[in-house]
Amino acid sequence: MPGSKPNHKPASKPARQLLFSEALHHKRLTPTTTGPHVSPPPTEPTTMTDKDHSTTMERILQEITTVSRRIEGMDASIPSLTLETKYMRSDIAGFQSRVTGLEQRMGSLEAQANAAQD
Repeated sequence: MPGSKPNHKPASKPARQLLFSEALHHKRLTPTTTGPHVSPPPTEPTTMTDKDHSTTMERILQEITTVSRRIEGMDASIPSLTLETKYMRSDIAGFQSRVTGLEQRMGSLEAQANAAQD
């Protein structure tokens, strides 16, 4: 209609930020490096203090110690698991032997039952 305004709403703030970040991603815009929203670059590179470094190293060593103990525990359990596996295999072989014996016995009983019916 003549004289009517287009039905267009400005994008919401998150949508504007998304559009801006997409534009940056596609290199259609370059970010400004001045202005109140840009923090100045640090004058000195930030470095870890000796205390921070020491604390970090202590944490790393604690993690290594914990993992080493867990591995040692797993290594210690391998022989017992191997022995359990051996016993289980022996049990399985015993069960299989019993099943075979029962199947043979059942076959002979079926043969006897069939002979008795004849």
